[in-house]
Amino acid sequence: MKTVLDFNSWSRKEHFEFFGSFDEPFFGITTTVDFTKGYQKIKDFGYPYFLYYLHKSLQAANAIKEFRYRVEDDKVFVYNKIHASPTIGREDHSFGFSFMEFDSNFEIFMAKAQKEIEAVKNSTGLRHNDNAKRIDTIHYSSIPWYSFTGLTHARHFQYKDSVPKISFGKYSKDNGKLNLPVAIYVHHGLMDGYHIGQYLEEFQKLLNE
Repeated sequence: MKTVLDFNSWSRKEHFEFFGSFDEPFFGITTTVDFTKGYQKIKDFGYPYFLYYLHKSLQAANAIKEFRYRVEDDKVFVYNKIHASPTIGREDHSFGFSFMEFDSNFEIFMAKAQKEIEAVKNSTGLRHNDNAKRIDTIHYSSIPWYSFTGLTHARHFQYKDSVPKISFGKYSKDNGKLNLPVAIYVHHGLMDGYHIGQYLEEFQKLLNE
């Protein structure tokens, strides 16, 4: 479900018009979150590593309304709920797109997501189907082989994209603390660094629960 954002009462109207005219309206940051408590909970409960922090990230993104803004036909819509569209790797080192419906209950989310992961692993090609093309998602990817301090994305500039992209790397250890790299890439007409900061603060809070 979605509603149209009222441009006349939106404080970012001029920002949207300005950055929306750019060939590349996206900006991004790369940082880390403290994964120490989250990783311990994964070990204690036997949760799937990727799905646990994916769910926390998606939960945090849903809590920040700017992450639910999408551009359609030069209008901005606010979705009530957004979902995950992660890339899923296969044994042959290819990957496919997936769609994972958000549910605030982790057990429900996990059960559905595991079925989707199996479907991707038992398929071939990109799986660029209707679900993968949905814009009420966040495009997720994971690079579990190494940490990173920067990241770029392949972009099709003829396609007016407004879907946030969040990537995770391999965690590193520093004096007993686990640091999880996260790269966040968003449409500057829809949000600023402040809103990314809100997301990171919420994500960290959820990982520490």
